[in-house]
Amino acid sequence: MNSFGRISKALFAAASILATSTAAFAAPQAPVAPATSDRVTNPVAEFAGIDKITGRIITFDVYIDETVQFGALQVTPRVCYSRPETEQPKTDSFVEVDEITLDRKIRRIFTGWMFAESPGLNAVEHAVYDVWLKACKQKSDVPPPTAAKADTGKPKAPAQEQPAGTAPEPTDAAPAPDGTDTTDAN
Repeated sequence: MNSFGRISKALFAAASILATSTAAFAAPQAPVAPATSDRVTNPVAEFAGIDKITGRIITFDVYIDETVQFGALQVTPRVCYSRPETEQPKTDSFVEVDEITLDRKIRRIFTGWMFAESPGLNAVEHAVYDVWLKACKQKSDVPPPTAAKADTGKPKAPAQEQPAGTAPEPTDAAPAPDGTDTTDAN
């Protein structure tokens, strides 16, 4: 029994040395994890929207802190984050969506995070229009909003006039806000 006790003590010591050395070799791999948490801040959010009456799906770009009108909805992204292209995609944006009611009042219908990889999770589902995040981008074909502000010279008006400035890209989005067409169709 005496030799059996020595063997078990030796095995226990060997096992603890092995566990310690394994932990020491595994430690250098840990610094890789923070690289996955790096996020890229983007100046443009790309959205898609569907007009349920016509069945048209439209893609449109919106600069951060600017408002673009899609049908009776006004979409304003506050931030748009993504990951570097070398990592698994994770794209999210904090968005505010307002509805212009028939009596021309503005009513907030959504404030929160949208996720491009899970578009159904927090998409805006309206009676006529749905809007969801597609991507975050560094550049857009739409001119930056500073040019629209310089043209108008009004501090509050660009948010209302901005959709007209960006309307050429989502051509289907411009006619819908004129809108009694959508209410007459119901």
